[in-house]
Amino acid sequence: MKLNRFFDGRFSICFFYIAMYLLISFVIRIALYVLSTSSIDFSVVTLFKIFGTGLFFDLGTAVFFILVYALYLLIVPRWVIGSVLDRIATYFILFITLFVTFFSFLGEFPFWEEFNTRYNFIAVDYLIYTYEVVKNIDQSYPLPLLVSVLILLCLITLLVLRKTGRLYLAFKSRPSFIHRLLPLVPLTVIAFVYANFVTNKMAESSDNTYVNELSKNGVYSFFAAYRSNELDYDTFYSAIKEEKAFEIIRNELKQDNQEYRSKDLMAILRQIKSDSVETRPNIILICIESFNADFMATFKNTEALTPNIDQLASESVLYTNMYATGTRTVRGMEAITLSVPPTPGHSIVRRPDNDHLFSIASILRQKDYQLNFFYGGDGYFDNMNNFFGGQGFNIIDRNRGNPLSDNIRTTRTNIEDDEVTFENAWGICDEDIYNKLLKISEENYKANKPFFSFVMTTSNHRPYTFPDNKIHLSQGSRKAAVKYTDYALGSFFETARTRPWFKNTVFVVMADHCASSAGKWEITIDKHHIPAIIYNLPNTAPMKVDKLVSQIDIMPTVFGYLNWNYTTALYGKDISRMASDNERALIGNYRTVGLLKDSIFTEINDRKKSNQYLWDLTNRQMTKSELKDEELKDLTISYYQTASHRFKNKSMKEK
Repeated sequence: MKLNRFFDGRFSICFFYIAMYLLISFVIRIALYVLSTSSIDFSVVTLFKIFGTGLFFDLGTAVFFILVYALYLLIVPRWVIGSVLDRIATYFILFITLFVTFFSFLGEFPFWEEFNTRYNFIAVDYLIYTYEVVKNIDQSYPLPLLVSVLILLCLITLLVLRKTGRLYLAFKSRPSFIHRLLPLVPLTVIAFVYANFVTNKMAESSDNTYVNELSKNGVYSFFAAYRSNELDYDTFYSAIKEEKAFEIIRNELKQDNQEYRSKDLMAILRQIKSDSVETRPNIILICIESFNADFMATFKNTEALTPNIDQLASESVLYTNMYATGTRTVRGMEAITLSVPPTPGHSIVRRPDNDHLFSIASILRQKDYQLNFFYGGDGYFDNMNNFFGGQGFNIIDRNRGNPLSDNIRTTRTNIEDDEVTFENAWGICDEDIYNKLLKISEENYKANKPFFSFVMTTSNHRPYTFPDNKIHLSQGSRKAAVKYTDYALGSFFETARTRPWFKNTVFVVMADHCASSAGKWEITIDKHHIPAIIYNLPNTAPMKVDKLVSQIDIMPTVFGYLNWNYTTALYGKDISRMASDNERALIGNYRTVGLLKDSIFTEINDRKKSNQYLWDLTNRQMTKSELKDEELKDLTISYYQTASHRFKNKSMKEK
């Protein structure tokens, strides 16, 4: 077979597509590189890695995209070639292939803007929840215009194929089956090699996450994330002997008012004793969506975005050195509710068999609390309702008619249409969820039973929309959403102070995670810095607490302030009893997890490697270190290894 027939015959469109894909990917990589230059140290080696490795991954992705059309060309008999049926099938397959291709290209930019990465596990997760995602896209971007642009790009490409004669060749060339098989062989071999031997991790040879992400292909990263949705700790991460890990963690968790209930080395159930009078006020925990500490004037923000939260912080116990365990809402929920390190892979909120785990609900039930979970959207999203229902919470959310939403394990109260003044893709506005909270709190108060309410807000999320005439900033920006979030919270407290249950209610206000987690390093510590406030504590003066702590510590600390005697299997500590040499923060981002202690951050990843960094708190800067502190490495491993072991082996279940 002559070479020109190989490229210019019936398969010519395949090779045209591959060349086009490589060219557009190259242009997109240049654009993303320009957007990231401030975070990348320029060098020829870096450029070669980004564009050389990128070309390698682009080739494999292009072949995967066009393989369906190539297989069609193989199986169509010669007598069908050029017929009406062949033309319809060809145009249909090419149009769908081009539409998906251009959609993936256009989607790279907003995804990079939001997360500073190629498509990853977040994109995989969002694919499941089409209602929220499509509505979010529609409300954030001009969707009809985008679809029109995509269709136009597809039509232009087909026109180019026609003008260059490639469609003519596709319909007029009638090669034999053997001649059709020959060009398919290299495509199939390439696809086989990439599918079985090329992993996304091969693009991750740099310490700089921007370099690694630019070296990848977005679509290839998407399917790599899909294939590795679950990460078994024992398979992918460094481990030490199980007995040693539990010995380390038992010593690490025990505080001065605790005793272990068992001498079993792998048991962490402890008895906590208080020497003061126990109190049982109502507790309302408000988890604010995507809220950085540096949005607040308390942390030197000068834009006056959060006057209400700043005022609240000045009247509360404020934790100034608090860090979120992860980068997504379900990680914040996991940390607060289960008080557990962010084990690799999916949050436990998203995993199967996550009911009846030992959690703060287990302790609250010991004290006879009514448990409520409030969410302004449909709690089917991210498996929230099943998780909270499985821990014994009553669910209060916005049922949008999804039949799967009703498959939960507990009582569910719907937020009705007449209770909603504003709603976007993610749910009702914060004012509406707070009004529902006020209503349910009144009902719980009249039942003469203490209540615990976990409230998850939604307004501080793209598309950043909220009711009109509430603040002076226009809708559609993060700053405006932060300002509205503060306004709504201030309005809630203004009303709550008039209610009879207010004086006997402790309020916890904290973020689920920061607005952005992207940085130079795989985990950038400053991108996890969040505010945490405990307000209206009985017999406790306002204060700032500068201890290095984690989200998992907030509820054990509340229980400590209330002087509770209880049994616990939580990893969180009572911050008020935390010695200076016990301070630490646990931080993760799905695949990489770590421990910040003193000025050293130790991370472990799914390549069974570990790194250590120096953390300059004053300047809030990380630098790579050549330290090999084995004791800190073993402590880090012990936290994550034991937590993963306990969930995997069902030791985390309530007894």
